[in-house]
Amino acid sequence: MEIDWNSKVLSSLTPVIENSKHVIINYDEIKNVARWMAYEEFILPENNKLRKNPEDFIRTTLLINTLNFAFTDFNTSIKYSIERDGVTLSDSEAMFKQIHEAIDSGTNLLDGQVLASLTIDKLREIFSGNIEMPMLVERIEILNTVGIKLSEEFDGDWINFIDKCPKKLYHGGEGLVERLVAEFPRFNDKSIYEDKHEINFYKLAQLAFWGIHAELSGSKYFVVEDMNSMSAFADYIVPVALEVMKITEYSENLKEKIMKGNIIERDSKEEIEIRAASLFATAKLTEEINIRRNKKEQLIIPQLDYRIWKQYHATHRPHHLTVTTMY
Repeated sequence: MEIDWNSKVLSSLTPVIENSKHVIINYDEIKNVARWMAYEEFILPENNKLRKNPEDFIRTTLLINTLNFAFTDFNTSIKYSIERDGVTLSDSEAMFKQIHEAIDSGTNLLDGQVLASLTIDKLREIFSGNIEMPMLVERIEILNTVGIKLSEEFDGDWINFIDKCPKKLYHGGEGLVERLVAEFPRFNDKSIYEDKHEINFYKLAQLAFWGIHAELSGSKYFVVEDMNSMSAFADYIVPVALEVMKITEYSENLKEKIMKGNIIERDSKEEIEIRAASLFATAKLTEEINIRRNKKEQLIIPQLDYRIWKQYHATHRPHHLTVTTMY
């Protein structure tokens, strides 16, 4: 499956890649990494558990990605984590677990009306870990807003939203990603570069439909038809992995800021260049890996993203810190 470089995310990256001042992409290293990574096994995400039925899994996945951002304390750089059965779960894996626990305990977070009336005290009770989950005020505001939208226009149910879309990410404005970012602004993850170029990242919107496709496509219940239009997910972890593998290189000033835990401002050139480079480089790396694999073993970009995220999401290597609800 060839990568769709004309997709709304990847095609928007060109101005950043061509003018980047703070992040360099090493194309020779992309080929070097592909030479050994091409022969690895690329597994699908291990979702905590499929709920009672596929529709509940879809509801849960969309809920999770409404909240899937900022798990590192901006002042201390400590990651949010919990202990379960002697195992430490950190960042989004901890959140996944606690969302399932809350639902199983009777708080129906899958219902828009419940989200619309949720309080910060209840959210603090649900997310109890080693530290207070970062940006808790922003999280409750997002959940309340999303809950109101679901209640007013989709009878409180994500499935009613899904049923109005084709099984494509992009389809003349009516695709899954297109409608999600339009109907629910919390997913409209984009930045303006050099005051004129709109750069589309759509991290959480894409991640939601990757999770649904990865879990349900095998049964044919939910198959996204244009998965080649999906990029990686521009977060904190993939950039760390790419730098460790020497695929990307930061300017001395940017590297110093990251290592010291300084905030990289949202929509700054540095932040946009970090995210854009991670999407462009993972697309190129996927291409190079596929050159070395047979037709039956071809990857799509999200498989590579998950391989990298799973390996590095708990790393002690500092990542950039940006105060944002988008990732």
